[in-house]
Amino acid sequence: MTTSSTHRARGRRRNKVWSLVGGAVVGTALVAAAAPAPVAARHGADGPDASVALLVGRILDTGERDEGDTDDEDGVERCGGQAFRAGLCGALQRQRVLATAHGAGSVVRESTASGPDGGAKAVALPTDAGGPLEISLAEPGRLTHVTVRDGHGRHVGGALGAVDHRWTNTEPLRAGEHYTVRVAAQDAAGTPVGVTMAFRTAPPREHDRLTVEFGPRPGTYGAGQIVTASLSHPVPAADRTARARLEGALQVTSEPAVEGSWHWVDDSTLHYRPRGYWPAHTEVRVHSGLDGVEIGELHGGPSEPSHLTIGERVEAVTDSAAHRMTVRRNGRVLRSIPVTTGKAGFLTRSGVKVVLGKEAKVRMRGDTVGIRRGTTEFYDLPVLYATRVTWSGEYVHAAPWSVEAQGEENVSHGCTGMSTADAAWFFDLVKEGDIVEVVNSGGERMTPFDNGFGDWNLDWSAWQAGSALAAATEPSLGPAVPRASTVAHAPSRLRPLT
Repeated sequence: MTTSSTHRARGRRRNKVWSLVGGAVVGTALVAAAAPAPVAARHGADGPDASVALLVGRILDTGERDEGDTDDEDGVERCGGQAFRAGLCGALQRQRVLATAHGAGSVVRESTASGPDGGAKAVALPTDAGGPLEISLAEPGRLTHVTVRDGHGRHVGGALGAVDHRWTNTEPLRAGEHYTVRVAAQDAAGTPVGVTMAFRTAPPREHDRLTVEFGPRPGTYGAGQIVTASLSHPVPAADRTARARLEGALQVTSEPAVEGSWHWVDDSTLHYRPRGYWPAHTEVRVHSGLDGVEIGELHGGPSEPSHLTIGERVEAVTDSAAHRMTVRRNGRVLRSIPVTTGKAGFLTRSGVKVVLGKEAKVRMRGDTVGIRRGTTEFYDLPVLYATRVTWSGEYVHAAPWSVEAQGEENVSHGCTGMSTADAAWFFDLVKEGDIVEVVNSGGERMTPFDNGFGDWNLDWSAWQAGSALAAATEPSLGPAVPRASTVAHAPSRLRPLT
């Protein structure tokens, strides 16, 4: 241990830069800036000091190059997070940064290639965000306070070990991010010491950026509207940790608050819905916290948020056996409409659908749904006031040619037909996301995802089974992967020595 006078001299230096260890570079340029603090005055200028070792990911010269890879600065290549966790990067190496009684409450200053006072050269090298961040005492003593914040002021969650001398992050670092680390400790004699450090993680390569496009576009929608997330890169089901981390970063908030969950439709698509229909006049906001987060072999990039408003709750329930549609708004019956639905061989799909769009006039042809030209069932008709509920061509629309059958029998090829006046009224009333349900049709059940928004046909337990976060809570996976949170994590603390 050096003398206190040496440390006071170091405390007056603007920047302190660590050196290389064992021929391999670990971490970025770390800067510990010392500043006078009341702690030093209370405990005397000659109080003893402790050392803090900072471990940040890995940067190793592996000697191997993949085709298309580029070297980082000074020819040093990163050892990726996946390889690190698989034990392929060797043992961690440590850099010592002194925490002194004069350093408590210090302020980070950016390092340059060489200081104006001719001090040691600081080489800024990127650090893999997939590696761990560990802070531990290299001398006897105890950590009492650790905070790690990124450049946006967000705290990184961490845990202190049982013996009070090591802190490790419990949340992943973000790529291309600047971090500030503040450490308070006590040495073996109980003297408070502290240090502030800075490091920057490596930016992700552009083609490795995973972004998300939310749907629908901003606007007003019905109570059955589904929120969608389309990923720029697939995340396979086999990588359950990556799926859980991604899902936790896709944040949906609403006012009023409702219970809801994401569901993986396929490797590149997620849907979000509440447990029950959205309450009328709900404000829904969707945001991605993926930027810089490691997702498997990728890193998240910036994505545009979304905001939608839920309007009046409109529900249209068609009873095919009774040949009537009952339309409610906010629970109150507005109209009971005589209708005709699919006849034998063309039974209307049963179950819950939502309005996908509206077309004031559309041409309907039998060959678009598999009916051959020249057969008795073929049709080619201009149709007014067509409200679409499936991508395959099921509509609620005006059917003046079947008015006599409406309310009496089912004669359509699968659509719900009604008079032109009723169809115009319905067309004007409904909006995208409104609920259209068919019961007692005898037809096949509406599928959840491949023909519109049939998501509501899954019960809540089945819906939650499609969430990677729900799967991450299974005992076989270990601790649950935390959701991205808008609440800052409190700094880790330990009891002081007495």
